[in-house]
Amino acid sequence: MNFLGKFLNRLERKFGHLAIHNLPMYIVVLYGIGFFMQMIDPNFYLKFSLNPYFVFHGEPWRVLTFLVVPPSSNAIFIIFVLLFYYSICQSLENIWGSFRFNLYYFTGVIGTILAALISYVVTKDTWIFMDTYYLNLSLFLAFAASFPDMIVYFMFILPVKVKWLGVLDGIYLLVEFINGGNGTKIAIVVAMLNFVLFFFATRNYKRVSPQQIRRKHKYQRAVRQSTTYENGARHRCTICGRTELDDPNLEFRYCSKCDGDHEYCQEHLFTHTHIKK
Repeated sequence: MNFLGKFLNRLERKFGHLAIHNLPMYIVVLYGIGFFMQMIDPNFYLKFSLNPYFVFHGEPWRVLTFLVVPPSSNAIFIIFVLLFYYSICQSLENIWGSFRFNLYYFTGVIGTILAALISYVVTKDTWIFMDTYYLNLSLFLAFAASFPDMIVYFMFILPVKVKWLGVLDGIYLLVEFINGGNGTKIAIVVAMLNFVLFFFATRNYKRVSPQQIRRKHKYQRAVRQSTTYENGARHRCTICGRTELDDPNLEFRYCSKCDGDHEYCQEHLFTHTHIKK
């Protein structure tokens, strides 16, 4: 396992219980609320997006409300955008686990805030407005890196492998970086730094399809454990040490690729490094 992977494992053991489960659903719901608010108030973006100048002049709520700004203002297009966004985020949560997806997303959020503040300090520009645009693009890059051979239908007609859309995404970001101002450059660098760090930390288990994940869950349901742990627990995760007594909603499975009998909770089944003798 690489250094970043080990570091994330240590963080997860210590703070994994703080992760928000099913975070993609909450993100999409917030976008939906933001879309309806935008329909009511055409100036919604200007009032709630992230602007460092206004944050320092009596509008501190902008450091949070920019998360509600929807990725599209088109009433029809927003439905497909949110469905696709939920799909890619849920897939990432399934393969990474809730904690790592939370960490990726909120690191991107903090990075966006820092990018806005740095841009303001450097340029003194009072007209800097930011939302989750580049964070969303970095999430799609992470999805393309994790599921490169998945087929999606571009414009609902043309079948295209996700990796090629990821390449287009990368080219677009490069063009934006070259042509954009200092604020845009900083925002892109922060978003890509987040992606690169997680790419190297998760490269050992990135090429798995959502279909494989579902099949493996179904297969592992047949496996049972006879060992009894402390306080009578029958299941314990090899990574985080949690049992069904810690959380009755946890599900435990054995890994068929690890040597020996090693059981994992659903958050670590597909994110751990396989144990070999």
